[in-house]
Amino acid sequence: MTPLEQTRFNLAQTVIKGLERRNMTGEYCATLADAKEAVGRFLIPGTSVACGGSMTLGELGFVEAAKAAGCNFLDRFAAATPEEQKEIFKEILFCDTYFMSTNAITQDGVLVNIDGNCNRISALSFGPEKVVVVAGMNKVAPDLDSAVKRARNSAAPANCVRLGLNTPCAKLGKCADCSSPDCICCQFLITRRSRTKGRIHIILIGEELGY
Repeated sequence: MTPLEQTRFNLAQTVIKGLERRNMTGEYCATLADAKEAVGRFLIPGTSVACGGSMTLGELGFVEAAKAAGCNFLDRFAAATPEEQKEIFKEILFCDTYFMSTNAITQDGVLVNIDGNCNRISALSFGPEKVVVVAGMNKVAPDLDSAVKRARNSAAPANCVRLGLNTPCAKLGKCADCSSPDCICCQFLITRRSRTKGRIHIILIGEELGY
């Protein structure tokens, strides 16, 4: 391993130990290719799966992999109208396995997420039997305060630009604590523990992925 690879591995082990103390599980994949194999273990033919809007999952080719594996993929992206998408979101809450990324994760295993529609954080909190969180090591923050700042000042502005939203952060490149009609920072979710042991599994990847 190079010094950087070793540092990422060591930090990942620290995060995984923190997750275990919080009734969650985790594993480390050094590369994107390794992560694809890890995700594939959870793509069980015949099971219902769904995902949040995640750049990291996009880089993994998740949607194509889920369909190729013979899963019943609840495709939020195929909705023709807002009403149809809302019905799919309802179905997703009862799926077998939900896949997502996270806006940030602390070194001691706390997940931090901000949502606009809140379908993603709803599924993380309650509903699906299993939640698989896939995140590059660039999402790891030293502590909770840093994780919240990362979610607000790195993830949210980049996502607003990607989605073409008219928010101050899309123009400024940092959070303006706005109440814009396009605001995607409607609800903050801090996941410090899973009530059900092992329901939430985190796959950490030794690369910079997503926002």
